[in-house]
Amino acid sequence: MVNDTTLLLDLDGVSVVRVERFTDGMRRVHLVTADASARACPVCGAFASRVKGTATTRPRDLPYGERGLEFLWHKRRWWCREPACPRKSFTEQIPQIPAGARLTARLRSAAGRRVRDAGSTVVQAARDLHLSWPTVMDAFRVQAREVTGAPLPEVSVLEIDETRRGRPRWEQDPDTGKWHLTRDRWHTGFVDALGTGGLLGQVEGRTVADVLAWLSTTEPTWRKSIRHVAIDMSATYRAAIRTGLPHAIVLVDHFHVVQLANKMLSLVRRRTTAELRGRRGRATDPEWKARRRLLRNREDLTDEQFAGMWNPLLGEGKIGQTLLVSWIAKENLRTLLGLARTGADRHRIGHARWKFLTWCADSDIPEVRQLATTVDRWWPEIEAFIDTGHSNAKSEGINRVIKLVARAAFGFRNADNQRLRTRCVTTRRARGHLRTAQL
Repeated sequence: MVNDTTLLLDLDGVSVVRVERFTDGMRRVHLVTADASARACPVCGAFASRVKGTATTRPRDLPYGERGLEFLWHKRRWWCREPACPRKSFTEQIPQIPAGARLTARLRSAAGRRVRDAGSTVVQAARDLHLSWPTVMDAFRVQAREVTGAPLPEVSVLEIDETRRGRPRWEQDPDTGKWHLTRDRWHTGFVDALGTGGLLGQVEGRTVADVLAWLSTTEPTWRKSIRHVAIDMSATYRAAIRTGLPHAIVLVDHFHVVQLANKMLSLVRRRTTAELRGRRGRATDPEWKARRRLLRNREDLTDEQFAGMWNPLLGEGKIGQTLLVSWIAKENLRTLLGLARTGADRHRIGHARWKFLTWCADSDIPEVRQLATTVDRWWPEIEAFIDTGHSNAKSEGINRVIKLVARAAFGFRNADNQRLRTRCVTTRRARGHLRTAQL
């Protein structure tokens, strides 16, 4: 029967014989082996009956209280009674404290789970548990296998997006003298849009070959389950999807389409100011004062804000008229995209598209016409978004978490460690923050 002190420590296989308390508050716990299976030879499995000697070890465990505990394990060294066994002698060991281990198994597990589940940095976990950085990192790699080794969940809508990881690295070939890219500044992530899979994988680079290389590591049945793929307006990703997932429907995230329209509006504002005023915009110019309101949605502006924006602009003549035409083009595009998830029929969608393209074609503003050309070129993907309503929202949120992880770690020198950290922190849905924080 296990005594109460051993139940308190929750270390199976050892018993507490006495506890010492020092003047600084530190407590030393003396342990002896209580598990009979510890006498089994680790090589042949025979139970030893002859004691060779004793040994004392100081295994480190999870912190207890403010001062912590110091373990002193008094264990015996046994002679193996099998003559043919190459292991002549051995010391007692239990699953939580293997032979030669300086740390308990649960301490290593807790260190790895702090990084994997709680999103703690390796440095902070090492400080909290009084361990070294390599020890915590090795424990994290072991715990991370549960995430990286788990099969991918079935995904019907896949999101593909890139995130910047740092500066690129180039190396020069000593024979040819040419420079080669050895570390890309971009990482491409694959995200489960509708399920709870989170970040399914991440690969360095954002070329067609990089995307196809990751897709080739997945099962064919898994790829066949993907019906839609949401991307930003990247021709590279579209080409990769058409090759690697030819049966999937590609759709464009509406946020990036509106972002393109806002960029168009800013370009028109800066160009017209430079042409008509002969200089850059100043804080006293009406178009400069209204630069932020021009990018806001019409429904987010009050009547007073709307009038306060356009009354001074229209008084500037051609500058205000040019900006008004560009702003209406942006709002017409937003109206077209706003038909997603409304159940609008083909006639209504076609009319909204015709209204936007006609307005852009009738204008003599090159930026507005270029916007219409881009939207028309990407219309099949935009129409797929209007039909389904799927977007890159979850992927953008995961990219934000990836940047926060990199910022908390003061950057990553090792790209493999970064992908492993970000994969764990963005994949596990129940990360156990409260449970891990108490360890």
